[in-house]
Amino acid sequence: MKKITRRSFLETGAAAAATTIAARAILPRGWYAFAQAEASGYFEREFGITEAMCRKVLARALAKGGDFADLFFEHTISNFLILEDGKVNRAACAVALGVGIRTVKGDQVGYGFTQELGEKAMLAAASTAAMIADASSNNPAKEFVPLKTKNYYPVKTLFSSVPLESKLPLVQSVNDKCFALSPLVIKVNVVFHDQQKRILVVTSDGVKAEDLQPRSYIASTVVAEKNGRRERSGWNFGGRREFSYYTPALAEKLAKTSVDRTLILFDAIQPPAGEMPVVLGPGVTGVLLHEAIGHGMEADFNRKKISTYCTMIGKKVAEPFVTIIDDGTVPNLTGSINFDDEGTPGQKTVLVDKGILTSYLHDKISARFYGVKPTGNGRRESYQHYVIPRMRNTYMLAGDAAAEDIIKAAGKGIYVQDVANGQVKIGEGDFAFYVSQGRQIENGKLGAPIKDVNIMGNGPKMLSNIIMLANDFEFHEGGAGACGKGGQAAPVGFGQPSCLVKSMTVGGVKG
Repeated sequence: MKKITRRSFLETGAAAAATTIAARAILPRGWYAFAQAEASGYFEREFGITEAMCRKVLARALAKGGDFADLFFEHTISNFLILEDGKVNRAACAVALGVGIRTVKGDQVGYGFTQELGEKAMLAAASTAAMIADASSNNPAKEFVPLKTKNYYPVKTLFSSVPLESKLPLVQSVNDKCFALSPLVIKVNVVFHDQQKRILVVTSDGVKAEDLQPRSYIASTVVAEKNGRRERSGWNFGGRREFSYYTPALAEKLAKTSVDRTLILFDAIQPPAGEMPVVLGPGVTGVLLHEAIGHGMEADFNRKKISTYCTMIGKKVAEPFVTIIDDGTVPNLTGSINFDDEGTPGQKTVLVDKGILTSYLHDKISARFYGVKPTGNGRRESYQHYVIPRMRNTYMLAGDAAAEDIIKAAGKGIYVQDVANGQVKIGEGDFAFYVSQGRQIENGKLGAPIKDVNIMGNGPKMLSNIIMLANDFEFHEGGAGACGKGGQAAPVGFGQPSCLVKSMTVGGVKG
């Protein structure tokens, strides 16, 4: 295969990214046709990254006595196709190519990165990373052993080989179906995003790991008007998926879900305010578990004694029927990874086992601090960022109650179907979330839809206040969201069954 130089690669990519594409336009064919679905050997084949070069750069990174070092090579192509006002009138392409070089000394990190994959530029970045230490040099491993892992998102067809004319009918179909479902719909936006991210991790202790990570989603936002009043809502589907996932049936499901979520808001009321039972519905409300509880179990917050959970390993944090897992091995979910950004294989980590806190989420630094093995949670946004402990797919296992029994047991309160705009204080665990979709619960039955209401509480307290779990576990099927931490965004997944929290603060209408 003919190699493409970085200069010509970036010039072509920038030209494509800068072009505004009308509905019937076609991207230049073959501008990234050099891409192959195989992950193995990609960076050596396309950019000349040899093991000898990696060993030399790692030696420079350890020249001042770092404990260990690693290289993180990345080549990512991202595409957006956007429909507004009935036309696909915007498209964009973004390209990322570079290497991040990390040196670790104790719990301190030196970091350098470069967009140039030449030896001179990489050695300069490695010298920057090495400055964290001040001792005699260490040497990297004499050989690198390829990491063998399972593949939780096999790729047969790259998105870069899917022509634009194959994507256009998909977004146009969602638009047309939304308008056809109700005369109240006055505006529809549809976004289709696809990404292929290639990474190569080479570590000073002899690990070499390569991966091809797909990510994609289709999202629609609907605006409807009734008697001069407007409401807005939407939905998305995606994950680590190939283009074949986006079928006509999925487009129809997306349109119906988006329209239904919008129209129901015309009938929504504000519920009474105060302390009351809250039922969290299955699937997407797992974001509350992620934000209010999961972050507190990331090991860096505990190592620094920021988290409420920093002294709770081995102690009861929930009722015995509650088990919480963070898992990188669920096929095709947004947060799944074959290995993390330090070269640790993807795995399942039980955080809370039958009510007992059993583990934090570790990268290599925190694992060394606690004297345990890394859990595969060392993640970063891109080669320009260093690794920190991050969640993958975080979820709570199902109970054995029927969903209707959960609602019946609540008596009077609210049922939360979806939340948005959350704010969380990691240390204390205090949170506030806007309920974007939900219903009142009256006399143990679902009542009127609700809107303009917040739920507030404390994550650890909420966890301990879960008194029933249903048997209706779901993973959220969306792919558009990303978790923010330390100025970095990372794709994650979440899920849970319906659960009854015996008391939370609801900010609705004062009685």
